[in-house]
Amino acid sequence: MFKKNKKFKVACVQMNSQDNLQDNILFAKKKIVFAAKKGAKLILLPENCFLMPKNDKQFFNSTSEEKNHLGINEIKKFSKELKVWIIIGSVNIKEKGKVYNRSILIDDNGKVKGKYNKIHLFSVKLPNKEIYDEKKYFSRGKNIGLYNLPWGKIGMTICYDLRFPNLYRKLAIKGAKFFSIPSAFTKYTGKLHWHALLKARAIENGCYIFAPAQTGKHPKGRHTYGHSLVIDPWGKIIKECKKKDSVIISEIDIDKVNNFRASIPSIKLENSF
Repeated sequence: MFKKNKKFKVACVQMNSQDNLQDNILFAKKKIVFAAKKGAKLILLPENCFLMPKNDKQFFNSTSEEKNHLGINEIKKFSKELKVWIIIGSVNIKEKGKVYNRSILIDDNGKVKGKYNKIHLFSVKLPNKEIYDEKKYFSRGKNIGLYNLPWGKIGMTICYDLRFPNLYRKLAIKGAKFFSIPSAFTKYTGKLHWHALLKARAIENGCYIFAPAQTGKHPKGRHTYGHSLVIDPWGKIIKECKKKDSVIISEIDIDKVNNFRASIPSIKLENSF
């Protein structure tokens, strides 16, 4: 059982991942080292952190079982060496004949302590003619991801999940004090909705938001919004990343969650109807 500390530092890494696996892994490792040296104890990478594939062939060729994934194994070594917890935003994982968009929680001993398969798959036709259909590539997850950290429980989600508030309410009711939302939000939707949605999920549930993001131009004409954020339970933006690819570090105080929920006990007072 963890002895829960009330304060710790979190880091969100913002990336411009491309179609070279080794380059993306190297960039992630450099930013993890930087964050660890600054005192971060929980470090989060964005969705698709290890690869933005240039075509379907590269996507399927890069998909592997979790135990054999180069990026995962490299980060496991790093977490143990640096004594930090790391959330790998998402990777394409093959399991029992299916492919999942999976977020992975690694502890400070290099062990996988949690995993979450994306439940809500991105399937949209945007007004600017961009079309995305993750159902072509992934099977949807069926279980929530709620795990213990040394500082409290974290609810793991991925990108498009952000638009489904019931998922976050369920995680909060079950004890989550933090939400991880690694993302690759499109530039078009990000400008309109990113900040508003993240603030709403924080305020509704009295939780901290950790949202590392992809940014800039990627293969296949994709353009992501960036603006990685750390948001407190009151909906206040503590840190925002406005540089192309960088890292933001913030101190987290668990008492802010407790104080918010004591002041506005919406979870406790929620009624079914």
